[in-house]
Amino acid sequence: MSGHVTAPAAALADELPSWVTLLRAPNPGPMTLDGTNTWVLRAAPGEPAVVIDPGPADEGHLAAIAAHAPVGFVLITHGHPDHTEGAPRLSELLGGVHVLAVDPAHTIGGEPLTEPGDHFGGSSLKIRPLDTPGHTADSVCFLVECGDERVVLTGDTILGRGTTVVAHPDGHLGDYLTSLELLSAYRGIPALPGHGPALADCAAAAEFYLAHRRARLDQVRAAVDAGAHTPGEVVAAVYADVDRSLWWAAEWSVRAQLEYLGVSTGESGPGVSGLEHM
Repeated sequence: MSGHVTAPAAALADELPSWVTLLRAPNPGPMTLDGTNTWVLRAAPGEPAVVIDPGPADEGHLAAIAAHAPVGFVLITHGHPDHTEGAPRLSELLGGVHVLAVDPAHTIGGEPLTEPGDHFGGSSLKIRPLDTPGHTADSVCFLVECGDERVVLTGDTILGRGTTVVAHPDGHLGDYLTSLELLSAYRGIPALPGHGPALADCAAAAEFYLAHRRARLDQVRAAVDAGAHTPGEVVAAVYADVDRSLWWAAEWSVRAQLEYLGVSTGESGPGVSGLEHM
């Protein structure tokens, strides 16, 4: 969710590395910005490519991805449907290519990504998963090296424009802040997000997000101190400048913020089954 911050969190990347191709799915919307970004990485002509986030089950989009065959494997940044729905069909189109994710439910043919920090890839393309839960419990970013160039594939942990929701109760704000602190170490390395444009500096974006989250926590504390008792009342006080059609998503982040602050609402939190787009 882009919240009331609608500008990029850091300067935009001037251009993509020559070994990176962006294919944007035709699913634009308030929660997906211009659409889901599918990234295709190929170290050199003729070598197998790596696909990051197949996106929705849109036949045209999946055919465009498959046109970049050969593909060695497909990686998933997190399990929300706008990133994973097309994975089974894409695997089929590519002759059974493995799909690798943290969550076994989104893993096809291979083993789940249970060892963040290990390098994998092939030839001159090196990929290291970065354990970055928070947006969801299974969120992972990928640090990719090709020659002397590096990029970080950030999924929905960092977006190209605006800020993201913490999808409580699956997402966790404490984990998210820790993940942003980890990403703030990647100074000067482009961030390739799950939605929106590429950013020039992953660390700068992570630091912006950290400052934004801490400011929101201060606002939530103030709202509670002023008498807001439920997540809905906090949303009305803190997210008043956000379109009301997005308040349902803001409430997930508020629930995560209240949990982080140790504030009991006396309510059971909603599930995330309705989160179709981030």
